Amino acid sequence: MKFCSTCGHTVSLKTPEQDTIPRYVCDACGVIHYENPKIVVGCVPEHEGKILLCKRAIEPRYGYWTVPAGFMENEETLQEGAARETLEEALAEVEIGEMFAVVDVVRARQVHVMFRARLIGDAYGVGYESLETLLFTEDEIPWDDIAFPSVRFALETWLEDRRLGRTGLLHMTTFRRPRP
Repeated sequence: MKFCSTCGHTVSLKTPEQDTIPRYVCDACGVIHYENPKIVVGCVPEHEGKILLCKRAIEPRYGYWTVPAGFMENEETLQEGAARETLEEALAEVEIGEMFAVVDVVRARQVHVMFRARLIGDAYGVGYESLETLLFTEDEIPWDDIAFPSVRFALETWLEDRRLGRTGLLHMTTFRRPRP
């Protein structure tokens, strides 16, 4: 950040009084600009025992497989965001179920929230952020081509819960990339 979004003057990185973390502070008006993690919402859509995955048509991880997910928008709930992302990426309508995974992706400054979901009907397709969408059985999932560790965690957790007949559990983990 170089300029204040309130008055347009330059900002400096410093720790404000009564704070413990360096923040961008406007040199003119004194506004403190807080930067907080972004929320990514998504789901694992199931249809007749198979999971709907999308091959990414955007960076990062172009050409790799993921569950439908993306950044939450203002004025929507977590569930609405997960359903919207599924419609955008896979042209599929889903019934959003329970939240089952929360992942802190510390270095990316993101929190990923994943839901169970059921495909409504059998229609799905390729949205503008996807190269391809397919339904996979557990044995067919392209594990070596999964886009992100958080997606692998969500898929593995979802599959284990299904095998064990578990519902109502919330699984949490943290991913930190080592500093260069």
